[in-house]
Amino acid sequence: MLDIKVIRENVQWAKDKLASRGVQAAEIDEVIALDEKRRALIVKTEELKKNRNAASEAIAVAKRNKEDATEQIAAMKNVGAEIKALDSELAEVKAKVDYILVRLPNFPDDSAPVGPDESFSREERKWSTPREFDFEPLAHWDIGEKLGILDFERAAKVSGSRFVYYKGAGARLERAVYNFMLDQHAKEGYEEMITPYLVNGESMFGTGQFPKFTEDVYTMTNEGEPMTLIPTAEVPLTNFYRDEILDGAQLPIYFTALSPAFRSEAGSAGRDTRGLIRMHQFNKVEMVKFTKPEESFNELEKMTADAENILKALNLPYHVITLATGDASFTSAKTYDIEVWLPAQNTYREISSCSDCTDFQARRAQIRYRDEDGHVNLVHTLNGSGLAVGRTVAAILENYQNEDGSVTIPEPLVPYMGGMTKIEAK
Repeated sequence: MLDIKVIRENVQWAKDKLASRGVQAAEIDEVIALDEKRRALIVKTEELKKNRNAASEAIAVAKRNKEDATEQIAAMKNVGAEIKALDSELAEVKAKVDYILVRLPNFPDDSAPVGPDESFSREERKWSTPREFDFEPLAHWDIGEKLGILDFERAAKVSGSRFVYYKGAGARLERAVYNFMLDQHAKEGYEEMITPYLVNGESMFGTGQFPKFTEDVYTMTNEGEPMTLIPTAEVPLTNFYRDEILDGAQLPIYFTALSPAFRSEAGSAGRDTRGLIRMHQFNKVEMVKFTKPEESFNELEKMTADAENILKALNLPYHVITLATGDASFTSAKTYDIEVWLPAQNTYREISSCSDCTDFQARRAQIRYRDEDGHVNLVHTLNGSGLAVGRTVAAILENYQNEDGSVTIPEPLVPYMGGMTKIEAK
C-alpha cells in the first residue's frame, strides 16, 4: 500500500509515476481531496474535544462551588453530539481513502522502462546459445506423452483442463528438479520452510492479492472462516513476520520454500491450453527476502542471480528482461523476468519473476524493524521464483530431447535421479 503522505507531498510526481501503471490522474485528485477533508475533520474534532475537556473542568469547578452549571452541561452535551457526528463522518471519509489506497499499485522505480505493456520491456542479458537440432524438436507435452511420463488426458478426466499426472521417471524428474533447487538456495543462505497451503484474508491482503485479485484464486471455508489456496509461497513466507517488529541486526533474512501454487488463470482462455506452462496447480520453489530499504535493490540483483544460477547449472539458455512499468505486478517497484528457451516454440518463455516490492507489502502487513538508533521502520520485501518447477521440466524435456525420443538428464540432476542418465520409452 502506498503512503498517503508521499502522495500528498509529491502530487504531480505521484500522478506521473502511477500514470505509467495505468492509473488515472482523477484517482489521485480524489484521494488527495478526501485526505484533505479527513485532516480537516481531525483538526475540527480535536478542537471540539479540547473544548469539551475544558467545559468538563469548568462544570466540576462550578459543582464544587455549588454554582448552577445547567447551561455548561447542556452545551457540553451538544458538543458531544457534534463530536460523535464528526467521528462518524471521519470514519466514512477514512474508509474512502483506504478503499482507493489499497487498490493503487506500487510506484515504479526510476530504472524500470516506462510503457503500458511487455513490448516496452528491456532485455538486459542473454546466457548461452540455443541448441541447433538436426531433427524437428517436439513440444514437451508430446515428448512426455510419448515417453509415458506425463498424462494430461486422464488428469482432464479427473480434474479438468490445465492439470497433469506426472508418472514414473516424470514424477522423479519433477522431484529431482525441486530438490536440486532447494539445495542450491540453501547454499546461498536461504532458510528452507514448509508453509501452510491455505491462508486467511489478512495474509492475502498483506502481500497485495486482495482485494484487487480475488477472481484469480481458489477459496474455501474452514470452520466458517474464508480461506484461500495459496497462489504462491510468497504469501505465507512474507506474512511470516506480519504485525511484527524485527531486530535490524537480523536483516537481511532469506526464506525459500517448495509449495504447490493454485491459480484460477482467469482471463487466460485460449492461452497455453496444452502443456505445463499455464496450469491451475503447479509446484514452485519460491525465494523471499526481508531487507533494510538501502539494501533492497542490491538484494534484488542477488536474488535474480540465484534464479539464473539454477538455469546455468542445468545448461538451459535464457535471457533476463526488466519489465515495463505497465507490465510489472501490482506490488512491484521493479521486476526482472527470466525467460527460458523452448525449442518447440522457438521462443523464450517466463520461468522466473524476481521483484522488489520496496515497503509496499510491509505497510499493508505491518512488517517493521528497529534500527540501531531505536527507530522503527518498514522493511523492504522481495520475492522471486527459484524456479517454476513445471516450466523447468518442460525446458529440460525440450532442450535435452534426442532424435530417438529419449531425453538426457542434465548432469546435476543425475544424483537426484538415482543415477539415471536418460529417460527412454518403456
